[in-house]
Amino acid sequence: MITSTSNDRVKYVHALSRRKTRQEEGRFVVEGVRLTEEALRAHAQLDFLLYTAEVGERGQKLVEGLHARGVACLEVTPGVMRFCSETETPPGLLAVLPIPALPQLRRPTLCLVADALRDPGNLGTLLRTAAAAGVDEVVLGPGSVDAFNPKVVRGAMGAHFYLPMATMTWPGIAAHLAGLAIYLADARGSMPYTQVDWTQPCALVVGGEAEGASPEADRLVNGRVSIPMQRGIESLNAAVAAAVILFEAQRQRLARNPSA
Repeated sequence: MITSTSNDRVKYVHALSRRKTRQEEGRFVVEGVRLTEEALRAHAQLDFLLYTAEVGERGQKLVEGLHARGVACLEVTPGVMRFCSETETPPGLLAVLPIPALPQLRRPTLCLVADALRDPGNLGTLLRTAAAAGVDEVVLGPGSVDAFNPKVVRGAMGAHFYLPMATMTWPGIAAHLAGLAIYLADARGSMPYTQVDWTQPCALVVGGEAEGASPEADRLVNGRVSIPMQRGIESLNAAVAAAVILFEAQRQRLARNPSA
């Protein structure tokens, strides 16, 4: 059992809480039995796993199965797990694995662009929603929180293993989305989101929580779409607004091609 926070593997897990380390190592951390199981369903290869005696029956079966497959499964004390974990109540199990190398599409048909989205919980929800709504890929613009931030990973609930995502500069985004109809979610937009033809190759830009769309995004888009609201409500949370629009896009696409 590992009892010291000075252990090399423990220090490595702790260091992966930093964006720079994750980028340098090409590794990130998933916490909890459910996310680890999701990683395995996506055929991700785990580097190693840390767990405590309080992991529970389901977690213990997971540990035993991974150990039988040759994955290093190391028991640690609750104190060590608290040192490694990014949650207030550590789940008792975490795994280190490579950042998924999902290929970006040369020409996506539905792309989501996060414009300076800084809240990890919002981005996590946004990624989970994008995966559920059939988005081809997610592009993170300058100023957005790292997609592999621990809070983002928890909020996305496994979307990282299925949804291609990349961080790009605005010139890179413009080049990547060339030829697509690009719309900005804007509470003051002139076009209701239900009037957009979401069956064409297109992209949706969702601006940051505080400042809204950046000037670079504003210059890139072809139109601004809004969600009609009642009772004097001016705007929605970024992830909620994206969910409303993206599922309308999915509805239109399924209506046109039910077998898709």
